[in-house]
Amino acid sequence: MRVDDRVNQLVRRPTISDVASAAGVSKTAVSFAFNQPGRLAPNTASRIRSVADTLGYRPHPVARMLTQGRTRSIGILTPQALAIVFENPYFGTFNAGVAVAAEAAGYALHFISPLQGSLARAVGRATVDGVVAVGLSADHPEVEQIRRAGLPMVLVDSSALPDQPSIEVDDEGGARLAAEHLVGLGHRAFVVLSIAPSERVSGEDPDGVPARRLRGYRAALAAAGIALPDEAIVTSEATIPGGAASFAEAWDAGQRPTAVLAMSDATAVGAMRAARERGLSVPGDISVVGFDDVDLARFADPALTTIHQPIARKGEQAVRLLIAILGGDAAEPIHETLATRLVARASTGPAPIDRRRAD
Repeated sequence: MRVDDRVNQLVRRPTISDVASAAGVSKTAVSFAFNQPGRLAPNTASRIRSVADTLGYRPHPVARMLTQGRTRSIGILTPQALAIVFENPYFGTFNAGVAVAAEAAGYALHFISPLQGSLARAVGRATVDGVVAVGLSADHPEVEQIRRAGLPMVLVDSSALPDQPSIEVDDEGGARLAAEHLVGLGHRAFVVLSIAPSERVSGEDPDGVPARRLRGYRAALAAAGIALPDEAIVTSEATIPGGAASFAEAWDAGQRPTAVLAMSDATAVGAMRAARERGLSVPGDISVVGFDDVDLARFADPALTTIHQPIARKGEQAVRLLIAILGGDAAEPIHETLATRLVARASTGPAPIDRRRAD
């Protein structure tokens, strides 16, 4: 025997034909033993799997998916690149909740984000049974693509569609609490750090998360007779560097707030960093409120006042709802809104009496 033949013999993986021959059954019976064991006598299915174990045979995952018509995987779809997503600690907490529910039900996770700049391309290549779509607007083209394909989907932090189940939080109410807290401390000059492009906030998606939070801020400030000019709203990625850059942009453009309303904890922490770099103390010169209440908020210096939302629970609920749909247990689309609340910590204090400061 040639060396090449011996090597090939050593490394050759056992096939379904090998199992069928060793077990004295057909290849169809071997397939049933792994994919539809109920179609065989229990002793036969057990014997075939035992023979397969002895030979070291494992069904090819792609072939098995084709046979079963299911992947036992759930897609977590985001419109942002994963490099940006994973910089935001919110997603770590959210995905922890997703993982708890998925693993309990025996599902793997598949992250879907723009592939070479195209979310449509990534969706087209995803081999999943259903999708948890995070932060997509109702008119986003991928939403319609998923709907046309008949792929089960649960929307999270998105403008709700009547025929699509969704999980969200009371963004507007939480934002109102944040602004009311600062107004109660005597603040009158504000900057808002948004988490979406300005055109989205101004009207492209009036039901999206940034727009809802902005409405909450505006409502609380208007009730106190405080105007929020457009130039006081600065946008960025929901990351610490993004928050630092947004605050720097506002301050360097001449904005002199005594309080910052940040739409995420990451941007809030970035704002505090940029404020200190400009010689400002938090909360002595400027108060900062975030939104999310991730672990970062408790361990920031100073600890961050923020709006708590049940992030992990939101991830768990979304996956459980999707699994119910996959199992045919959800008759009507469910739309669930979870409560938010203020958590006051050390990053907020009374408005300074003297607001005048040299650049």
